[in-house]
Amino acid sequence: MRAYLGRRYRLSASHRLFCASLSEAENQKVYGKCANPYGHGHNYTVEVMVGGEIDGATGMVCDLTELDGLVEREVMEPFDHQNLNTLEGFRAAVPTTENLLLEIRRRLERALPRRLTLAVRVEETSNNFFEYWDEDSEMR
Repeated sequence: MRAYLGRRYRLSASHRLFCASLSEAENQKVYGKCANPYGHGHNYTVEVMVGGEIDGATGMVCDLTELDGLVEREVMEPFDHQNLNTLEGFRAAVPTTENLLLEIRRRLERALPRRLTLAVRVEETSNNFFEYWDEDSEMR
């Protein structure tokens, strides 16, 4: 039987939305106040959902302690209380929440056992959230 485990994590990070190939005026037009040269921060909520067969011996989809450790290593340590603009994953990408979502997804997918499917949701504010799952995934 297949089941899903969802877990929430909270991280704080700052960023400035700015594209180097655009002029200052173009950046202001595209990103508005988010292009502020001093940046701004968010308290993000990151939701991770993994799906898989329930292990007959343990009764679990995956070990929650192992998932927490993986998220700590792959998401919290690199991103919590950081300026996203200064991080390697955003050297060639504007650190929008969409791109943060993709970077988190890439890191988790690489580290998770292949038997598990993955969906990720990042809430930037109480009004804005972003989700990613494979189009053919059973997570929808």
